[in-house]
This record gives sequence, structure tokens and C-alpha cells, in this order.
Amino acid sequence: MNWYVKRTGQALITLWAVVTLAFFLTRQMPGSAMERYVDRAQQNLGPNADPAQIRRAVADQMMFHPDDSFWEAYSTYMESLLTGNLGYSIEAGDNLNTVMADAIPWTLFVMALATFGLFGISLALGAIMAYKEGSLFDLSNTLVGMFTTSIPYYVAGVLLIIYVGFGDGFVTQHFPTRDRLPHTASPGFNLDFVIAAFSHATLPALSFILTAYGLLALSMRGNSIQVLGEDYVRVAQLRGLPERRIALRYVGRNAVLPLYTSLLLSIGFMMGASVILEQIFNYRGVGFWMWRAIDVMDVTLMMAVFLMITISVVLATFFADLTYGFLDPRIKTGDEGEAY
Repeated sequence: MNWYVKRTGQALITLWAVVTLAFFLTRQMPGSAMERYVDRAQQNLGPNADPAQIRRAVADQMMFHPDDSFWEAYSTYMESLLTGNLGYSIEAGDNLNTVMADAIPWTLFVMALATFGLFGISLALGAIMAYKEGSLFDLSNTLVGMFTTSIPYYVAGVLLIIYVGFGDGFVTQHFPTRDRLPHTASPGFNLDFVIAAFSHATLPALSFILTAYGLLALSMRGNSIQVLGEDYVRVAQLRGLPERRIALRYVGRNAVLPLYTSLLLSIGFMMGASVILEQIFNYRGVGFWMWRAIDVMDVTLMMAVFLMITISVVLATFFADLTYGFLDPRIKTGDEGEAY
């Protein structure tokens, strides 16, 4: 019980520390959100607009006044967070609880597609490469994996848009390069909506998969080769156990364990990577709003996205700590030790 309390405390302290550091850094960024909003309002309203009146209207909507000291703004922000209020975003034009509730499911949807696709392909390919070590299949996939890993995910996204978005074939018609749904789709649990959501999320997810599968496949290959050399695998082979059972229960199960934590931590990377990728595909998720927040210096919106990314990483790490012992009986957690 003490171990779980300790891990929960560490997660909460990490969350508080990251939020505090992010708040401090955003306050140190050059530029003023107030002045940007005033300039934009004057452009829309014309030269007769009163800057002082615009500043008062903007200040009334912001969670804390831009002229407040760091500690005043920080205390106001933390008090709002403790009550479950993320604040109001002038850029989004809505309460951030509503904005994040709308954006998070779409980002998680892309991440889920990318995660399951990435690890499904990588684990299967890496295991086959290990069994065919030294063959043409192994060597060619090793070279391809090393090459694709060197390509940034956003470059892959741009290439997919160029080669898919400007074509006229089946792929272009069924896998759009913009938005998260067609304008004619009505959200709901129906077949048309599900197909539309999958088709719009495929290319962003594929950008992650194409640029990350190589490293994971090579890791799985190395782990599988190491496990194949263990004594218990040789004993299983000498006992005449079916090769399929050896591959799944002895080799695959033990080779995949070191990659389990990588699976969960990749969620944090994907959340951060979504800032660029969602802008490329105009996919209105969490990353899309982070880009908009940086562009207009909307600190409240920026902090809300920071908070969502931090929570996802902390929860993924916490879940990995709690579940790793169930996956590997050799790992024991308890009051007397973390893991042994």
C-alpha cells in the first residue's frame, strides 16, 4: 500500500512541478497577448476604435490581468485549476474546459491509431527478422528501418500530403489530408461517421508509424535474438514443443517486455508531436490549439495544452509502474522495495 501511495505522491508532485515551470516560462516569453489582441481588434473595428476600451474588454475575459505580478497571476491560476476551471481563451472564444473536451478525443484517436499500428507492425516485423537473422529479408528491412527512422515525422506528413493529397486515385479520394471530419458529416455513433473519422485520421497516424516503426522493429529484433539464445528456449526446443508455442509464449512474450514502457511513454511524444502534425493536416486537436496559442501569445490556452500533455505522460508512466509487475512476474513491487 505504501508503494502505491508513494507513486501517487510522485505523480502529483511531478504534475505540480511541470505546471509551475511551464507557467513561469510562458510568463517570460517576449511579446504581449494584450497588445496582439488590441492590434487585431483595431484592424477589425477600424481606426475609430478606442484602445483603452478594448484593453478593458480583453482584461475582463482573461483569467488574470497581464500586469499582475508572477505570484499574483500564479496563485489566481492555481486556484482556478483546483476548482477544475482551465480558464477562458480569447483565441478559441470559449471556456477552455469546453475547448479541451472537444479537442482531446480527436488527438487521442490519432494517437491510438498510431500506437496500435506502430507496435503491431514493429513487434511482428522485428520477431520475423530475428527468426530470419542474416537473410535478405532481415538485411533489407534493417536498412529500410534505419532509413525511415532518420526521417522526421512532420516531413513524412508533408510527403503524404504531396503524394496523396494531389493525386486522383482511390487513396486520395478516401484518405483526406485536411480536417478531422468532412463538412457534411454529422457526429454520432453511425457507420458514416466512424468511416469518416478513420479516413481523416489515417494520414496523421501514418506519419508517426512510417518514421518510428524502424527503431522499434530493430529493438524487437535484438530482444528476440537475445531471448532465442536463452537456456529455457533451448530446453523447450529439446522437449519438442511446437515452434508456434515457443515463438509466442517464450520468445515473443519475453522480448516484448522491455518495449512495454516505451509503448506508454510514446503517448507523451505523440502529444508533443501533435503540435506540428495537427497544424500540417489542419486537424483541430490539442496540438492545433497549442500552435494557435503560441501564435497569439494566449497564455491561458497554452497552459491548458501543457497541462493535458503533462497529465497524459504522468498517467502513462504511472500506469506502466502499476501494470508492469502483472506482465512480468519476476518484477515484484511492495513496501520493502521498488522492484527486484
